[in-house]
Amino acid sequence: MNSDPGNSPLATIDLQWMQRALELARRGAAAGEVPVGAVLVHDGSVLAEGWNRPIGSHDPTAHAEVVCLREAGALTGNYRLADTTLYVTLEPCLMCVGAMVHARVARLVYAADDPKSGAVKTVEIRSGVLAQECGDILREFFRRRRA
Repeated sequence: MNSDPGNSPLATIDLQWMQRALELARRGAAAGEVPVGAVLVHDGSVLAEGWNRPIGSHDPTAHAEVVCLREAGALTGNYRLADTTLYVTLEPCLMCVGAMVHARVARLVYAADDPKSGAVKTVEIRSGVLAQECGDILREFFRRRRA
């Protein structure tokens, strides 16, 4: 979903940060990794950066986005990264989107669609199936836990 296309100040800022993410993707490519880069920005400054590292680190979760979020969490001492924007050169996969949701990333800007494993535009979604029952069990769990 494009929230601000065109030549607005936000579009100019997005272009600037995406160019940095592209530089990081090139760094990953030079290391033999799939060329994906990510930059997490807070209040106009880089909070953390990452590029794909699953091959070199032997870690299937070391996607650029996850590497970036881990670095940000370590730097801030907090897993919640509210009011941040994540710039990534490729549409994030389901794992990375989940990490962003749990980190409370406010905004995602990505460049290329990933029709094979991207989770932002390529997943069909249906919600609300047994919503009441599933919500009840969660509410009851947390009610007991807080008691």
